[in-house]
Order: sequence, then structure tokens, then C-alpha cells
Amino acid sequence: MAPAKAAEIELVAATPETAVETADETVDRLLDEGRSPGDVLLITTGESHPWAQHELSFGEDAYWGQQAAGEDVFCVDAAAAARVTARPVVVLAVNGGSDARIAEALPAALARAGAQLIVCGDPDRLRDLL
Repeated sequence: MAPAKAAEIELVAATPETAVETADETVDRLLDEGRSPGDVLLITTGESHPWAQHELSFGEDAYWGQQAAGEDVFCVDAAAAARVTARPVVVLAVNGGSDARIAEALPAALARAGAQLIVCGDPDRLRDLL
């Protein structure tokens, strides 16, 4: 049995303040290129994505039900990334968080990326953590 092919990694430069916006633009680009919304997972390392905050206001069951349905882009905080299933593309928004949290989020995001991991963050900081 051949080993699984590792996901391609792409880095998109962003500051912690612009990482979520850059990640959203990256998701839009992926969808414009023909990716299905259910193919994309967006993980944040700092404050939760505004979509996740909004959806969680309806309760945990409804929020996690959307992840299980797999029909739309799903946004999750890095602290809960272990609960999500793999998707073909993972976008990691490095929008804050400690170096330790980011260092844990990178391999967690890569483990859930079937074909591609796109990291939106500060290239210098990420190089130091890798």
C-alpha cells in the first residue's frame, strides 16, 4: 500500500490583524476556481472567525451539525480542530494566539488537509515556529 500523499502547502502573507480577511479572500478564490464549499475547512488560531461566533450563538449542536453535514465551508477555532473531519482544503488563519498554540495548529491543520493547506500568516513568524 502506497503512503498517502502529503498535502501541498501554500503560504499567503498576512498580519494577525488581516489573517481572517486574507483567509476569507482565499476561500472566495477557491470557490471561484470551482472548489465545493464542503471541501473547505477554515481554522483560526486567535479569535474565532465571525461566522463561527454567529453560528455558535444558535448552540453547539447546530454548529457541529453543520460540520457533520459537510455541505458548506466550516470555520473552527484551533482549540477544537481535533473534533473536525478532514477536508480536501484547509485554510489556517494565523490571527493571533501564542507561539505554542500556532505551533500546535500547524500540524493539526496539515493532518486535516487532504490535498492542500493554505496558511495565512506572517511568514517570518511561521518560519521560526516550523
